[in-house]
Order: sequence, then C-alpha cells, then structure tokens
Amino acid sequence: MKLFQRAVKRTFDVAVSATALVVLSPLMLGAAAAIRATMGSPVLYSAERPGYREKLFRIHKFRTMRATRPGEVYFRTDEERLTPLGRFLRSSSIDELPELWNVLKGEMSLVGPRPLLTEYLPRYTAEQHRRHDVRPGITGWAQVNGRQTAMFSKRLEYDVWYVDNWSLLLDLKILAMTVRDVFGAKGVIPGQNVDDVDDLGLTPDRPRKGDHHAS
Repeated sequence: MKLFQRAVKRTFDVAVSATALVVLSPLMLGAAAAIRATMGSPVLYSAERPGYREKLFRIHKFRTMRATRPGEVYFRTDEERLTPLGRFLRSSSIDELPELWNVLKGEMSLVGPRPLLTEYLPRYTAEQHRRHDVRPGITGWAQVNGRQTAMFSKRLEYDVWYVDNWSLLLDLKILAMTVRDVFGAKGVIPGQNVDDVDDLGLTPDRPRKGDHHAS
C-alpha cells in the first residue's frame, strides 16, 4: 500500500509542479526581472542541501539578500543583508517558487521536511537523521505548525513525526494549511537570526546541546 501511495505522491508532485511552473511563469519572470534590476546578478540563489537519504543536491530559490561582506557570518546576517524586495519575496513565499524545478526533477517533493544546511548533518542525533528518510519538501508539517517561530528542536521533532505518519491525506492537509498560512503571512520572519531559534546548537560554531563542553 505504501509503495502505491508513494507512486501516487510522485505523480502528484510531477503534475502539480509542471503545471505550476507554466501557470506561475509570468510571476516568476516578473520576480526575476525585479531582482535583476535592484540587486543585479545572479537572480537565483543556489546551494547544496541534503535530500533523500542525505544525498546532496542543489536547491534553487530567488535571491533575497546581498552578498556577505568581510566579517559577516552568512547564517547570522539575514536582517542586515535582506533587501526590501527580498523581504517581500520571503513574506509572500515567492522566493520558494524555483524549488518547483527541484520537485519536477525528483530531488524534492511538494510536501516533506525542509532541506536544511549541510553543516547541520554531523550534529543531528540518530533520531533527527531520520528526517531524511523521505524527500525534502517545499512545505511540511513543521512549516504549518509554527513555521519560523518554532524552535529547531520542535521543527526536527515535527519532521520525524511526518516521516512516521506520512499519508496522501496528510499531504493534502499540509498543502491546504500552507495556502492558508501563505495568504495570511503566518509564522514568517523574513530576517530571522538563526540564534533566535537554534536551541540545539546545530550551527557549526555553537556547542551542540549535550556536548561535554557546552556551557
């Protein structure tokens, strides 16, 4: 039964992502033109992320920030580097639309745990690593249960819960909740500092919770 459901999920992903890429192409072209005019090139932000079974792939999003300057830590300077256009793209989730291409290629799904930084991989517990037992998603259970307001520990807990309880019905519920949250801009913090939510010490320069050297 699960194999059949996975086949249906993949078929749904392909159909929806392909259709959305066509229907939303004017919006995406407009966003790309606005980024090019205000921030220059590149228009897209691409970075390696761990996917299914932790296989690395390149995720694509619309660029929302200027490049880092000497002395700036890229994961701690969102607020300083975020442009006015970038703030709008994030709050409206338009910056996520290029990920539909990742879905079409089979690297992501419409629904699944969000692909996080590769630097976090060595710092996960065995339980937290299980979030990679499914394809990462554009939206997920953690995103409709707090989104950026949820602490890292809770987000990873939600991710593993999704892996254990996944069903087509749950995916449809998450997609419906995502539409509601996007239009209400619920849980969006465009320039969030990772230290505000990293209660586990996942960032490379912080002690992991439970480490013998943690203060």
